[in-house]
Amino acid sequence: MTTALLPATPNRCVIVMDKELSGGSLANAIAVIALSVGQRHPALVGEPLVDACGFAHPGLIPTGIPMLCAPQDALASIRREALANECDVVDFPVEGQQTKNYGEFQEMVSQVPTENIKYTGLALIGQKKTISKIVKRLDLMS
Repeated sequence: MTTALLPATPNRCVIVMDKELSGGSLANAIAVIALSVGQRHPALVGEPLVDACGFAHPGLIPTGIPMLCAPQDALASIRREALANECDVVDFPVEGQQTKNYGEFQEMVSQVPTENIKYTGLALIGQKKTISKIVKRLDLMS
């Protein structure tokens, strides 16, 4: 994952998942990516939602998050294009679903050159116009 901060406050986030993932593996990967996006970009989280009884519910992302899919072999090129266009990217290497131990996950990833990493999915965070150009040909997840 890149640690660079965006030059402008992001106003768009999309998540692109490996189109072959399903069930628990898909849900897990989306949750991991989304949690990291919220931590890295708290400005994307809206104000708390207050119900009619005055109870405050945690704020959610007001712009929504399109859920898209692509073949796994396309995810690395989508990631490169997003980074080249000054988007932040939260990526989830496939090794993350091969172990339950984060230290082992780190060790596994450290053995793979960047150009050989395969991803379960990724989030693109940045400006709406830029992200729209990158993902315009991708399908919605079904």
